[in-house]
Amino acid sequence: MKVLLIKDVKGLGKTGEVKEVKDGYGKNFLVGKGLAKHATPEVLNRYKAEQRKLAETEAAEIAAAKELSEKLNATKLTIKHKIGANGHLIGSVTSKEISESLNSQFSIELDKKHLSLEKKIKAEGTFEVDCKLGHGIHATLSVVIIGE
Repeated sequence: MKVLLIKDVKGLGKTGEVKEVKDGYGKNFLVGKGLAKHATPEVLNRYKAEQRKLAETEAAEIAAAKELSEKLNATKLTIKHKIGANGHLIGSVTSKEISESLNSQFSIELDKKHLSLEKKIKAEGTFEVDCKLGHGIHATLSVVIIGE
């Protein structure tokens, strides 16, 4: 019996492989537990179509992330923050504040979870913020903090 593996099976193969197995093992264990499907031509065609669709979607996401990366690398974000008597900021600039300012000033929506601050921003000046955009794509956003 031929089966198309839906999930990785230890000792048999990886997802997407077509394997020849004994009937009882295929029907009772692999198909029964949802690890595989019978390898009929229509099941194989449907699986290949799904894989093509997933590849196209991933390619579109990567293209969008690269475009956003270029936009963020060229962006210089300015944030005004209250300053105390000693010249330091009152509180610190958070990733949420950076995300909201980026959205309001440049209409770029970026979740605060994608922003990575190495150190807390507690002083005026220019800082580099790493933006994780997915699929291994990173951007560096330049943030200028001005006291008011």
